[in-house]
Amino acid sequence: MTGRDAERTPGRSAKAVVVVTVLALLLVAAVPLAVLAAVIIMLLGHVVVGLAVLGGSILAAGIAVALAGVTGMHHLRKVLSRASFRVVQLDPGQYTDVAEPQASDHTDVVQLDRSEYTEVR
Repeated sequence: MTGRDAERTPGRSAKAVVVVTVLALLLVAAVPLAVLAAVIIMLLGHVVVGLAVLGGSILAAGIAVALAGVTGMHHLRKVLSRASFRVVQLDPGQYTDVAEPQASDHTDVVQLDRSEYTEVR
């Protein structure tokens, strides 16, 4: 494999993030079915079991979503720490594409030429 192809194939941690995310999505999608099952169970007279099914499904989906978020953030931090981003702080004199305000009390005002806007009547 070339270096370019090796960068495109996901590593172990990326695969784990995908698996945990898919599991979380499946569990969240199963919550409405669990609510329906819990209502049917409660109508049959087993209120405690129905509440346990409802609470268990919501708890499992919540834990899966939290785990997917934590693993995703961990993977993102790892990818960003490996990447070499060249961030350079520009001096105020290096902003060439931003017009400076002229004779204004406000610092965020940009003066426009007549050619940069049209008058609407």
